[in-house]
Amino acid sequence: MKKVKLGSQGAMVSRMGLGCMGMSEFYGELNDVESSATILRALELGINFIDTADMYGIGHNEELVGKAIQGRRDEFFIATKFGNVRKKDDPTFWGISGTPEYVHAACDASLKRLGIDCIDLYYQHRVDPATPIEETVGAMAELVKAGKVKYLGLSEASAKTIRRAHKVHPITALQTEYSLWTRHVEEEILPTVRELGIGFVAYSPLGRGFLAGAITKPSDLSEKDSRTVRFPRFMGDAFDANAVLVDRVRAIARKKGITAGQLALAWVMAKGDDIVPIPGTKRRKYLEENALAAEVRLAPEDVAELESAVPYTEVAGGRYAAMTMKTVQE
Repeated sequence: MKKVKLGSQGAMVSRMGLGCMGMSEFYGELNDVESSATILRALELGINFIDTADMYGIGHNEELVGKAIQGRRDEFFIATKFGNVRKKDDPTFWGISGTPEYVHAACDASLKRLGIDCIDLYYQHRVDPATPIEETVGAMAELVKAGKVKYLGLSEASAKTIRRAHKVHPITALQTEYSLWTRHVEEEILPTVRELGIGFVAYSPLGRGFLAGAITKPSDLSEKDSRTVRFPRFMGDAFDANAVLVDRVRAIARKKGITAGQLALAWVMAKGDDIVPIPGTKRRKYLEENALAAEVRLAPEDVAELESAVPYTEVAGGRYAAMTMKTVQE
């Protein structure tokens, strides 16, 4: 797995990262032993870029990652996030904060859970509409000065917000959803980060697993899986309509002798070396399958064929439920 530059501030990461959210919440049954083994297997495959957040499992995910990397911390590039506020005594509570005081407190808590002295990449997970971005990034810059953080990032921020933030302190990476069926960033956000020398980290590059082709009906997901209640693309008629699009991806992949998931990941990587996908999984089997996508090379005509097969205008359902969509600055 080759290494690529992430942004223009000196960060280097593996061509593909590992998203750890599902190891702690949202996507069915948990298995800490297998999840930890998956993190270490990623390193064996050359994947050093590990993505977590304080909200995943309300702290559990950072603790899981911290235990897994113990003794090998210097071999990993650790990214985590703050900004989504949750409470262990009330898991239904969900707020957003970007106040300077919260930035400092959240960072210290993440460092403790991860068991490390410095976070490689620290993102604001969601922009706080009640706190000027200049104040939030100003506090994040103080973390860099204090040696607690190396690089700064934003997640799901608008082009305007990115520009304002970058004036306060150089932003290394923007993390936003991007895949064959989520392409809103191409209009304004990708051109903006490229102009500013900011790297782009694509989360959910497999459409939360739908584009991998293994989910063919809602019953393929367990009762504990939140996708059928939190994400409209997995619900009702939208599921059926989107399954047709995935069938097209699967058909193209078969012709190439690869899986639908590998083809979908290869498409993201074909969009530029400055785009680093972080497919999430909690199983070594799927990690190994995803990693092979880095070896797939798509010609321009392959990219065009895929985009024609999965027109963005034909995707049914929003990225998130209506209330959650209010937290992303498209």
